[in-house]
Amino acid sequence: MLAFAATAAAQVSPPTPAAQTPPAENSAKKATPHALPKKNVAPAADPKSSATSPPPPADDPNADVVYGAYQRGQYKTALDLARPRAQAGDPKAMTMLGELYANALGVKRDDASAADWYKRAADAGDREAMFALAMMRIAGRGGPADRQEAVKLLASSAKLGESKAAYNLALLYIDGQTLPQDLRRAAELLRVSADAGNAEAQYALATFYKEGTGVEKDLEKAARLLQAAALADNVDAEVEYAIALFNGTGTPKNQTAAVALLRKAARQNSPIAQNRLARVLVTGQAAQIDKIEGLKWHVIAKTAGKGDLFLDEAFAQLSPEDRAKVEAAARRWLGVK
Repeated sequence: MLAFAATAAAQVSPPTPAAQTPPAENSAKKATPHALPKKNVAPAADPKSSATSPPPPADDPNADVVYGAYQRGQYKTALDLARPRAQAGDPKAMTMLGELYANALGVKRDDASAADWYKRAADAGDREAMFALAMMRIAGRGGPADRQEAVKLLASSAKLGESKAAYNLALLYIDGQTLPQDLRRAAELLRVSADAGNAEAQYALATFYKEGTGVEKDLEKAARLLQAAALADNVDAEVEYAIALFNGTGTPKNQTAAVALLRKAARQNSPIAQNRLARVLVTGQAAQIDKIEGLKWHVIAKTAGKGDLFLDEAFAQLSPEDRAKVEAAARRWLGVK
């Protein structure tokens, strides 16, 4: 009988394809609690990608005009509206200017100006600015890298209720380089962030509960957290929750729902989901046998490094005509002529 074995993991390494392992030992992501994800602790290199969420509108109705312009993508208007308010001492407007300068929105990218505005807003108590400035300090943007200052900023932001700050501070406790490793403290911070709806924290905390890291092992709590993160479209959580549903681990078995989740994650280009879906479709467990579709996903997963000897053998046993159909379908998905 086909069974899925999985080891969930906190999002503590960049989401690269997992290394090839024997099919019975494949996991959605191996736990690597000592690695720190650069993508989570530093702003992306792309100036269009935001290091922080846009600052929420202040109580002042006029501030909503700035935020509304930002939300509509009218960045130059947001810049022009925010500047006089920031100069008048409005922390939310200061954070908005930091956001615009940091990500080249409506203005040329200027890390020094972004850091300056974020610092002014952080000094005025804005938690979003504290978080954004911490990320810049870790990345060395807008000034020298300073992880100790970043830790203080993250701690202050988290204390004020910023879930992203709590999550990233947890990662630093997991990593054990900037801060002494403390998995219990990391679990506490992940719980704070997860309770606030942070899908990455929900996925990470699910791993802790699944493996008994920093908390008492609890597969039911792990499954509930995976479900919450999956509902928020966290692809790794979708795969892990699908596997939990398939096997009935910590949650009632529901293989139909599991296959549906695997299909969704496969279409989101998760090689692990593609591999699991391929096995389901080739063997016909919990789904109608469709070797052409299943082996299409196998070929696609292999291009991302997720090989599978069982599926290789199934592909080799196809007729030349069916192999051609599989390869053509995979090329269409991959956009290869």
